[in-house]
Amino acid sequence: MTAPKTAPPKAAPPRTAMVLAAGLGTRMRPLTNDRPKALVEVGGKALMDHMLDRLGAAGVETAVVNVHYFADLMEAHLAKRTAAPRIIVSDERAQALETGGGVKHALPLLPDEAFFVANIDAIWQDDPAAPGPGAVEAVAGTWDADRMDVCLMLAPTAASMGFHDTGDVFLEPDGRVRFKAPGETAPYVYVGLHICKPAVVQGGPEGPFSLLPLWKALAEQGRIYGVSPPGLWMHVGDPGARELAEAKLAGA
Repeated sequence: MTAPKTAPPKAAPPRTAMVLAAGLGTRMRPLTNDRPKALVEVGGKALMDHMLDRLGAAGVETAVVNVHYFADLMEAHLAKRTAAPRIIVSDERAQALETGGGVKHALPLLPDEAFFVANIDAIWQDDPAAPGPGAVEAVAGTWDADRMDVCLMLAPTAASMGFHDTGDVFLEPDGRVRFKAPGETAPYVYVGLHICKPAVVQGGPEGPFSLLPLWKALAEQGRIYGVSPPGLWMHVGDPGARELAEAKLAGA
């Protein structure tokens, strides 16, 4: 009698994250006149700590954080953290490298396998009525290195605040992502966290570059997937959005 076939075990979820915190935060002025955007507080907690605490609660053990604007303040703040994850600084004082360039610059500090990449200007409330894992865990649970090069955390435009009203992407029934064409309105927005393989940025140019063109090329090859966990997502991109997020966190 032949033994039944079993599916191969899924890879363990990433235990390392790259946290993108080197931006100038110009849209957040005057709140960023004396600090980086990552240290602007929402609900009594710095944006940086909102994301680091989420990652730590999901089992991330190490976070590589890039610094540029008010880098000394960032390093001092990070040095005071005692909760997981442990912090490694990727220094971009000489030049801010944008999203793709920042990740590529940090590759020597990152693992050879897939890792999380997170923005610091997205915070969210998980849906207390929805069973199952939290949002970070949902992305990790969706990740499949055989099929994917990138897995994006997405939210419906109706369940997000401060993001594009016209959306970013379509989510196909099998989980693949299709980026909207010019003039299209898409039902989902990218909400600041994804998993990727190092190879996504290894071939990128030297200096600053964005992840978005790389994602669009990979999506054409069917290598970008997404997941939309239940919850409410808030993009804290300017002082007005910060006030709205604070009110929402306070239960208003």
